[in-house]
Amino acid sequence: MSGYFVTGTDTGVGKTFASTVLLTALVRKGYRAVGMKPIATGATMMQEVLRSADAEALRVAGNVAADSVDVNPYLFAAATAPHLAARAENVEIRIDTVLDHYGRLAASSEQVIVEGVGGWLVPVNENETTADMARALDLPVILVVGLRLGAINHALLTVESIVKHGCRLAAWVANDVEGCAPGGYLEALHERVPAPCLGILAHGVTVSEATKSMNLRVLGL
Repeated sequence: MSGYFVTGTDTGVGKTFASTVLLTALVRKGYRAVGMKPIATGATMMQEVLRSADAEALRVAGNVAADSVDVNPYLFAAATAPHLAARAENVEIRIDTVLDHYGRLAASSEQVIVEGVGGWLVPVNENETTADMARALDLPVILVVGLRLGAINHALLTVESIVKHGCRLAAWVANDVEGCAPGGYLEALHERVPAPCLGILAHGVTVSEATKSMNLRVLGL
C-alpha cells in the first residue's frame, strides 16, 4: 500500500482539484486508487443527506469501491476551522480514528490520496493539527501552492514546517487559482522549494485537461 498526503499553502488554493487530478492520473496509469478526506467542513445537503462536495469529488475520481465513512469519517456543516466545527457539534476529532479508516482504504487499493483540511497547521482538536495527522499517517506530502500574491512566503513557511514535523515533501503543485498568477512566482518556487514540481494547473481547465500536466514520474510512478 502507498499514497500521499495533499496539503495546501492556505484554504481555497485548490487541494481538492489537485487531488482529483492526481487520482485521475493514477487511475489512467492503471493503479487502483482511492481518495480520502478525513475531515470536511462546510458540508451541504445532497439528496437529503449531509455530504461534502470535496469528499464526493475524490470518491468519483477513484476506481476503488469504498464506504463513504472511510472516505470521509468526520463531516461538519459549519464552514470553519475543523476544531471549531467539531466543538459546535460536540464531537472530538481523533487521529487514531482517521488511521483506522485509512487502513481500510489502504487494504483495498494501491494508492490512497489523502486530502487535508485547510492549511498545514490548522487545528483538528485542542492539541493536534493537520501536521500531526499527516505525520501519524506516515505519508509523503504533496504541497498545493495557490499562485497569488503571498504564495512564495506561504509556500516556503509551509515547506519549513513540513520538514520540522518530520514529514517528507515529495512534490508540489502550482495552481493558478485566480487566473492571474504574478510574474516570476513559478521561477521563484522552482528555485526555492526543495522538491520537484508535480504539475502546473492552469486556471479554468477541466480535470481531464489538467491530468495531462501531472508528471507522475517525479513520484516514481
